[in-house]
Formats: sequence, C-alpha cells, structure tokens
Amino acid sequence: MKYNNQLEIQYINRLKELLKQLPDICTDFFISISQTTAIKTRLNYAYDLKLFFKYLTENIRYFKDKNILDINSEDLEKVTYKDIDRFLDYISYHQTENITKLGNITVINRINKENGKARKLCAIRRMFRYFYKVGEISFNPAELIETPKIHQKNIIYLDKNEVIKLLNEVENGTKLTQKQKLYHNYTKVRDFAIVCLLLGTGMRVSECVGINIQDIDFTKRGIKILRKGGNESIVYFGDEVYDALNSYLDEREKIKVIEGNENALFLSMQRKRISTRTVQNLVKKYSKIATPLKNISPHKLRSTYGTALYEKTQDIYLVADALGHANINTTKKHYAKMKEERRKQAALVTKLREEN
Repeated sequence: MKYNNQLEIQYINRLKELLKQLPDICTDFFISISQTTAIKTRLNYAYDLKLFFKYLTENIRYFKDKNILDINSEDLEKVTYKDIDRFLDYISYHQTENITKLGNITVINRINKENGKARKLCAIRRMFRYFYKVGEISFNPAELIETPKIHQKNIIYLDKNEVIKLLNEVENGTKLTQKQKLYHNYTKVRDFAIVCLLLGTGMRVSECVGINIQDIDFTKRGIKILRKGGNESIVYFGDEVYDALNSYLDEREKIKVIEGNENALFLSMQRKRISTRTVQNLVKKYSKIATPLKNISPHKLRSTYGTALYEKTQDIYLVADALGHANINTTKKHYAKMKEERRKQAALVTKLREEN
C-alpha cells in the first residue's frame, strides 16, 4: 500500500476515535463535509470542536451539567455569539492535561494567535452552518463573529550565502556537537540529499517523506509527488539534486530495510520511512548552526526556493505552479511584497539632480 494511502487510513481512524468524544449529532456534520474537505482538514475540525465543547461544559452555565456526548441540537440553540467570542478569548492562552505513555499527567501551555483562532472559528462556523441549513437550529450565532485579522508575516528565507553555509554544514558537520557527529557519520548523505531536494524543488516536507524510489525518473529529472489536496504532480530537479539523490541511493542499497518500507526513498535510523518530524528536526539542527538568527524550517526552505524562482523569472504564475498553490492569490499574497520592496529600492537609487 502506498504511503499516502496508509497516512489517510491513519487519519480516518484517528477521526473515528475523536468522533466518539464528540456529540452524536457531529457525525452527520462530518459526513456532510467528507466529499468537499480533505481528511486532515476534518481531523483538525474535530480537534477544534472537541476543545469548543469542552469549553462550553466547563465555562458556560447552561452546559455545566451536560455531558459532551449528550449535547443535541436543542442545546446548540442555547449557544450565543458571546459564548463563541469568549471561547476565542479563552484559547488565547489555556492549559491542557496530557497523559503520557507511562500514565503520568503533564500540563501543556497552549497559545493561539490569529491563525489558530481563525481556524477554530472556521470549524465552529461550518458546524453551525450545517445544522442551520438542515433545520436543526433556527439561528447561526457564529455568523455574527468577525474573523480575527491575520497579520501578514514577512517571508523568511535564506540568501545565497546562507544556502551555501547550510549545505556545507550538512555535508561536513564541522560545528556539530560530538554526540551529533556520531549520528552525522551515518546520516550525512541522506540529510544532504533531503536538504538539497527541499531547496531545489520547493516541495513540502509531507511531499518529501512520501516519495517512493519508483517515483523518481532520473532520465527526465522529475519526481512524482502527491500535492496537498490529493493531486499528483511532477517536480523537476537540477544537477546538484541529481548528484545528491544518486549518492544517497548508492548508500541506501546497503541498508537492510524493515519489511513494508522497501519502496520508501528516505529512511530513518530505524530503517523505516522517515517521518516529517525527523526532517523538521534535522533541518532545524543544521540551520541553527548555519543561520543562528533565523528560525529555519522545511517550509522556510520552500520559501527560499519560491523567492529565488520569483527573483529570476518575475513570473508569479510559474512560482504558483512550481509550489503547487491551488490559488494564485496565495502566491501573490506572499511574494507581492518583494515586488513592492524592489520598487522602493528603485526610488532610492534614482537621483533627480545627479552631479556630473
């Protein structure tokens, strides 16, 4: 079974478990959106709604004696827009208890900024919209809540010198700790191939870990990946990525792979398909040394690729296609500011009274 299919089954099973912790009426809501939303989106909605219902039963007087599982459409009629507003304020900072594998209880501090609040409000809105649409409730209080204003962040990316520093550190590991150097001897070829691939194609970390060996065509220098949303696409790579992948595949042939992971391109130290968390950690490890003032993640390497491509081509549509953005506005939103900065620079170098 393909990795992406396995991942989807994991998400589906996790959603089923979460639905057991939500009111019965929520099952119909999730079935209604199953054809129009990705499984990961539905899973995130389930987490958000679980937090919302927990808040209601612990903080809203009407729901104090209610069990989350017993909440019905008549109860939803009692939810006011003020309750939702207070919930959004509550999640700015809150604590949750987590039970470890050893049975110990740990308290986790959680902070939600504009993006987190907007996502949770979206889940609540869609749920109330569904119940209003099918006539279960007579009013949708969530429609009265304004979406939190999301402040556009500057794109964080590596410049050419920083890219060179990062690749040198991945390749040589000269500034790693002694303990890190022990692991580096085993993983440096793999790590170098991963970082080169992320920088050279702009693919997402989830797309990277999902690659199978047979997805690579070295003749055409293309890799078939599954994009966000489930669409297949081919990304192309240059000479440096070609060399890095070939070197890694030579090393990989010597590894006795755990059964069920034979097709996976990138392997962990446990000889299984590498996880997104492992890739995130290795990028963070090397980038902390190469660019200590920048918090670099795989997504920032994606931004580095997008920025370099836009600077060379000035073609926003090409950048959108290369990055796999379903909506061109997503690309424009992120890269239009670069164009504005370039116009400012042009104004600064223009002199009206230039001396001879």
